[in-house]
Amino acid sequence: MANLDYPLFPIFAFFGFVLPLIPLPWHFQAWNSGTCFYIFWASISCLNQFVNSLIWKGNVINSAPVWCEISIRITMATTVALPAASFCIVRRLYSIAAIRSASITYAEKRRAVVIDSFFCGLWPLVYVALQYIVQGHRFNIYEDIGCMPALYNTIPTYFITFSWTILLGIASAVYFLSLRAFAMRRLEFAQFMSSNKTLSFGRYFRLMALAMTEMICTLPLTILLIWLSATQSPVQPWISLANTHIDFSRVAQYPSVLYDADPLFVMGILFTRWASVACALIFFAFFGFAEEARRHYVLWYRALLRFAGIKSSDVQT
Repeated sequence: MANLDYPLFPIFAFFGFVLPLIPLPWHFQAWNSGTCFYIFWASISCLNQFVNSLIWKGNVINSAPVWCEISIRITMATTVALPAASFCIVRRLYSIAAIRSASITYAEKRRAVVIDSFFCGLWPLVYVALQYIVQGHRFNIYEDIGCMPALYNTIPTYFITFSWTILLGIASAVYFLSLRAFAMRRLEFAQFMSSNKTLSFGRYFRLMALAMTEMICTLPLTILLIWLSATQSPVQPWISLANTHIDFSRVAQYPSVLYDADPLFVMGILFTRWASVACALIFFAFFGFAEEARRHYVLWYRALLRFAGIKSSDVQT
């Protein structure tokens, strides 16, 4: 499996880390907190995958245990943080389309940021803490893949680990009633957008397309992972926390020759590791070539020419 996406995967993972950060300044300036959280989690997830793919290329040596402790928590947090960020994006768009909350005043903007911070910042941390209940041992190391969480395949895992992503996806789908609100109140919406200096029509619909794409991908992928978990190995009965944490300090190491023999596991790993990269690159595809992005590229280009002592008129001639 690893030979199929190496060195392609680390290259794409690196671009997935860097490229979404480019539109971050103008989204931050516009108080688009849900979008900023989406950028943060997509970028850090790609960085995590990039580092893992390099350190454990061709080996399963536990050479960076502290990094693995951090890495598996980034992996687990991203599982719920990206759908939560998508939910916050579509929630804001729904409020705008319904003309219920324009978030014009400072107090309204601050309240929106606090709500988004709860869903995209605090809740992923709580989610990671809850995983301790179903974490069988410290972590696993897979050759060419790196550190992965070691979650015990038991009934509580499906509620603690998988259910939140589905619930966020369903909640995002409900908020897509904004399309109906937009169709019913086009005049008020157009008047609001014409007076809004931080959110243009183009940015609104790109955010809508991003949230819709993430939602469409999240639910099928989560259902697939649930199916793979339930069929790959028997679901064990939950006895107690102490029973789950027997030999908790153990680190399981899996050479590629072992897991390559399991096509279902390989498929699950491929989906999991490429999902964050796809989220990051899709985001850049939506916003990295937009009008405001091209305008900033021109400004950066001119600043670079000034730094080099070159006049832009000289380049044109």
